[in-house]
Amino acid sequence: MEVNLENMLVLDRRSFALEVSSLFPLLLLRAADVGTVLLWSSSCALINTNMSAVPDGKKLVRSPSGLRMVPENGAFTSPFSLDEPQWVPDKECPRCMQCDTKFDFITRKHHCRRCGRCFCDKCCSQKVALPRMCFVDPVRQCAECSLISQKEVEFYDKQLKVLTAGGTFLVKVDSSEISETMVCRLSNNHRYLFLDGESHFEVELSRISSMQVLTEGSTPGGGSLRASGMVLQYKPPGSLNLQQLHMDTADDKRVASAWLAAMHKAAKLLYESRDQ
Repeated sequence: MEVNLENMLVLDRRSFALEVSSLFPLLLLRAADVGTVLLWSSSCALINTNMSAVPDGKKLVRSPSGLRMVPENGAFTSPFSLDEPQWVPDKECPRCMQCDTKFDFITRKHHCRRCGRCFCDKCCSQKVALPRMCFVDPVRQCAECSLISQKEVEFYDKQLKVLTAGGTFLVKVDSSEISETMVCRLSNNHRYLFLDGESHFEVELSRISSMQVLTEGSTPGGGSLRASGMVLQYKPPGSLNLQQLHMDTADDKRVASAWLAAMHKAAKLLYESRDQ
């Protein structure tokens, strides 16, 4: 199972520059406050920073679609998040985009909060939680989008808990033959993978270019496959070269396999967010 994430990250350079310039004084203050130090490990070519230690402030904002709880600084947005869609203008949708019913004084039009298309009440009546857009309450969605959102709610309710709890792996960096037993977990803000053993590393999810989940077990027809490891390729901060992490399950293989399965689902959401 492999998910290629290369060349899928789209940045608005103007907004990115604004966010970085507004964040820079905060980082200087934080560094002076907690003694943040940049560490370079020549043995594993990873940059370990305390960026993940900066508190992620939240703010409540109101949009046409509803109330949203979003990060105060856009640089701290979850990599799984989706932007709100542009609504199809009312003048461009005289009929329901699902059943073709004509809108009038009695048959009102409604916009799906996930896709932005225009529907009648019958075709857009369900209100479903949409955590990827940070909505506080369930919001109106069309039938197609509501099914997708319901599956994502399961990911947020179950798989994210598995990822933040962590699993134990034997970790190798690049072509090194030396492995280290480390606990790998997803940070609470979903932006980093923390690897803790004798050393501590952080890999930012936005810098992962490809992810391959390794499996073992019987061939098709002889039983189900089990996730046994993972290979990550990513670009460390300040580097244009790809680094590779090879992770094999260790100790409690059941917990580690469940973590890998959840990470595979997370990779699909990362793909969708970047492709947006």
